[in-house]
Amino acid sequence: MKYTKPSAVRLLNMLEQKIIVFDGAMGTMIQQKCLVEDDFRGSSFQQHPSPLKGNNDLLSITCPDVIEKIHLEFLESGANIIGTNTFNANRISQADYNLETSVPDINRAAVEIARKAVEKYQTGKSAEEIQSDHPIFVAGSIGPTNRTCSMSPDVNNPAYRAVTFDQIAEAYREQAVALIESGVDILLLETSFDTLNMKAGIYALESYFEESGIRLPVFLSVTITDASGRTLSGQTLDAFYNSIHHAKPLFLGINCALGAKEMRPFIEEMAHISEFPVAVYPNAGLPNAMGEYEQTPAEFAGIMAEFAQEGW
Repeated sequence: MKYTKPSAVRLLNMLEQKIIVFDGAMGTMIQQKCLVEDDFRGSSFQQHPSPLKGNNDLLSITCPDVIEKIHLEFLESGANIIGTNTFNANRISQADYNLETSVPDINRAAVEIARKAVEKYQTGKSAEEIQSDHPIFVAGSIGPTNRTCSMSPDVNNPAYRAVTFDQIAEAYREQAVALIESGVDILLLETSFDTLNMKAGIYALESYFEESGIRLPVFLSVTITDASGRTLSGQTLDAFYNSIHHAKPLFLGINCALGAKEMRPFIEEMAHISEFPVAVYPNAGLPNAMGEYEQTPAEFAGIMAEFAQEGW
């Protein structure tokens, strides 16, 4: 597949030579900061009528230094790819905060912060070091939205849908365009719990690629909800793969929901199914009764090292 951005060539070369390291979760890093309502409002949204605490994506505008510091921590830990703080930066999710019209600004600010963090991290390094030893790429994070095309939110009305395929596609396109125009290297459709949502995203991206003449690498990642190995909408990994393989993603992955140990049989299955390179970024074990993750970095790294050694 021919990509139009020079960074894609470097990414492809790197993929042939080594295991690529993605960053960690933005959301849990933000939680550790114990931010309050005023932090989320900043100076720009003091008069906004809706509560904004919990709208992590908005922090790219209101607390950019916090987001930049998180990016830098991941870069200093060895990440080759950092994801923008845009997991919910789409008009469907932002409607919960009455911030639909701010979607382009949120995405642009997030990319700017990620780029600034990369530039700051690379300050003092030679061009050769940047290009060969530790190239870094910015992935535009696009979450699944907080709606599902496949299931009804009303148990008494199973035919009802809170959102349409076209609405999901339009939301994905708006976000993707803002990310692309702001300079991301990769588009990351992640944490898919409903394959129909992801298909809407794929449709939106392909439509834009064809119309604009621009094409970036796309990374698709699904979420397995429990030990049955199925998504929330009921698909097996095999069914998921057959539903999206036509998109020819650069990577195909599994993320979130399960810890590394619990995810092992499913990433092994994905590796055997997929014709594409496989990615995995699980949670740090399973949460305890308080919703906290107790697995240590050393324990997590040990399991991930086993994955790398297996290779499948």
